[in-house]
Amino acid sequence: MVQTPALYLDTSVLGGYFDDEWKEPTQELWRQMERGQWLFFTSLIAAVELTEAILDVTGEMDELADAYVVQAVVTPKYHDDARHVAVCTAARLDYLVSWNFRHLVNVQREAGFNGVNLLKGYPPVRIVNPLELIYGNQEESL
Repeated sequence: MVQTPALYLDTSVLGGYFDDEWKEPTQELWRQMERGQWLFFTSLIAAVELTEAILDVTGEMDELADAYVVQAVVTPKYHDDARHVAVCTAARLDYLVSWNFRHLVNVQREAGFNGVNLLKGYPPVRIVNPLELIYGNQEESL
């Protein structure tokens, strides 16, 4: 039985639905979700960033995010990015999906996050942009 991959969407993907630069691929990702190719998840972190509401994240997730900052995967200024990764990791979702190439969708950062995850006993996290999911899932003859 094939399990539908679970995607964690950060704020950039949610906002990308309406952004001229990212609208087309983001909306294609949504259409694929509607066809059952993906399960979407997000957290209150994204809701806070979108609505400036109050956030409640588990202590476990905050500790993991703090560990990413302590290990200099991201700087304290980008602690919320670390928190997105921590939520996705602690929830054991398949992918974190983002348009944030500077702090998240970046092979060096992913390696850093996964180094901390390994030390803390968590599984590795895959951080991808929507295009990788949209086009990486299509079968095409060469």
